[in-house]
Amino acid sequence: MAVDGTAPVRTGTDPVLSVQDLVVEFSVPRRRTVHAVSGISFDLFAGETLGIVGESGCGKSTAGRAVMQLPRPTSGSVALNGTDLVELGPSALRKVRAQMTMIMQDPISSLNPRRRVKHLVTEGARIWRVHDKKRLDERAREMLTAVGLDPESVWNRLPAELSGGQCQRVCIARAMMLEPQLLICDEPVSSLDVSVQAQIMNLLEETKKKFALSMIFIAHNIAVVKNISDRVMVMYLGKACEIVPSTDMENMVRHPYSRLLLASIPDPERHREQLEPAPEIEGDPPSPLAPPSGCRFRTRCPLAIERCSREEPQMRKMAENHYVACHRV
Repeated sequence: MAVDGTAPVRTGTDPVLSVQDLVVEFSVPRRRTVHAVSGISFDLFAGETLGIVGESGCGKSTAGRAVMQLPRPTSGSVALNGTDLVELGPSALRKVRAQMTMIMQDPISSLNPRRRVKHLVTEGARIWRVHDKKRLDERAREMLTAVGLDPESVWNRLPAELSGGQCQRVCIARAMMLEPQLLICDEPVSSLDVSVQAQIMNLLEETKKKFALSMIFIAHNIAVVKNISDRVMVMYLGKACEIVPSTDMENMVRHPYSRLLLASIPDPERHREQLEPAPEIEGDPPSPLAPPSGCRFRTRCPLAIERCSREEPQMRKMAENHYVACHRV
């Protein structure tokens, strides 16, 4: 499941974000290396949402943080509007990074428990030397209203006085204060109740349209990712195995792992006898300290052949905006 560095990158209008052969590795004791992300490539156009999905430990959150240069990737390039962030120094990177914001997975722990909502939402703008307090407060109240909160009700509250859904809305309002071009959502609904998840999903979709945002939406729930994304990138153990349009995704996916993820979505309207049986998956994912040779999914793949162990599959174009890395398709 490798990307050759160019295959999934589309031609035409210049992308807002272009990621090429991104590699992120971490050193651990005993001179070992964690291969968190191993050579993924993708692009993102204006107003588009790319969903990144995969089971826990596949590297999707690390990839999102590497786009923000938190941490800096081991190798590869991350270009925002044509500017390679990897090549920038700390001062220049800080200025460019103001065009990107990130919503963290846990809304409560991502907010300073000692700061009130009015300070949390305006903090980013104050850091960027917007000192007109009246204008800041007006803008903050507009953002809180836009995310469905009553400014008068939450203005002087601490995060501990808010629900999880309210904290996530505060995080979204804070992210929008600097009017970014790119919004990275790292599992923004995984810690919320199902009813609140739907509200936050609708809010993100409305916010994206209202402010003409490009968005990366990271989650392990493929049903959630499919509903909010224009395209979906499926990851497994640090590799991208398929990039597919979300429209008619059920009939387009080709990779065995993607099919298994889709088969895991509960759907009471489907009749079991009408479904094509999905191959079973057994065992746990290998360790990123010592990933398997060849295809990283081969140790659990029911369709694996001898070639999978000795040759790493490359991304191949199957249709418009559809790329797959598998020897069996």
